[in-house]
Amino acid sequence: MTQPPVRTESLSKVFYDENRGEVQAVDRVDLHCERGEILGLLGANGAGKTTTLRMLSTVLRPTRGSAWVMGHEVREAPEQVRASLGFYSASTALYPKITPRETLAFFARVNRYPAEKVAGRVEELVERFKIQDYADTRVEKLSSGMKQKVSIARTVAHDPPVLIFDEPTVALDVLNAIELRGIISRLRDDGKAILFSTHIMSEAEQLCDRIAIIHHGQILATGTLDDLREATGRHYLEDIFVQYAQVEGPEGAARENILRQTQAREGAR
Repeated sequence: MTQPPVRTESLSKVFYDENRGEVQAVDRVDLHCERGEILGLLGANGAGKTTTLRMLSTVLRPTRGSAWVMGHEVREAPEQVRASLGFYSASTALYPKITPRETLAFFARVNRYPAEKVAGRVEELVERFKIQDYADTRVEKLSSGMKQKVSIARTVAHDPPVLIFDEPTVALDVLNAIELRGIISRLRDDGKAILFSTHIMSEAEQLCDRIAIIHHGQILATGTLDDLREATGRHYLEDIFVQYAQVEGPEGAARENILRQTQAREGAR
């Protein structure tokens, strides 16, 4: 059986805090992402989204559990994992003193893109991301929107099969956020497996093929928007999220029943 490009089993991360002691940031997360799919990781700030993605990218070492990217386990083969993915966030940095064209060539080479193909790949990205007019201008002189395009192009410079976008629109204005979502959709159409972290409900509704709701480090439900609507009887994703995240009082039992239904539906696929 062919394994999905991204898969985790009971992935967990515990941090030690001087005031609080052990903090369970991520708790037994099971998820997978297929080729040509955007899996949305939806949760409030502090829910464990970024920690999960950093473990997948080998920046953080899991405390327990396992994760695989293109068949490579994150602890056993970190170099192969990093070569198989691109990671973008709103804080993705660029070197200010070099140009976009030089930036793309540098990151392609660093990530071991075939040396004889680097020049052609750079020109392909310059054209695709429409950065021709400033491809030879130093990054420090670019506008925020221009830098955003260069950052995304940098992320895909080595043509990785897996892409991670961690809260990518948090610092963008409306028009730049719309353009970024369009770029991500086209990358999905190219067959990339994409993990997209957000706390913005409208983004998850518009962009994601499936949504994993994460709360206090746990995945409460995973499915298409229609799956989640059917399971909860709620239409708007905000209401769906609140219903899953409600863990106190009489709503708790209802949430557990909904969780079992969506898990069963995912397992039947």
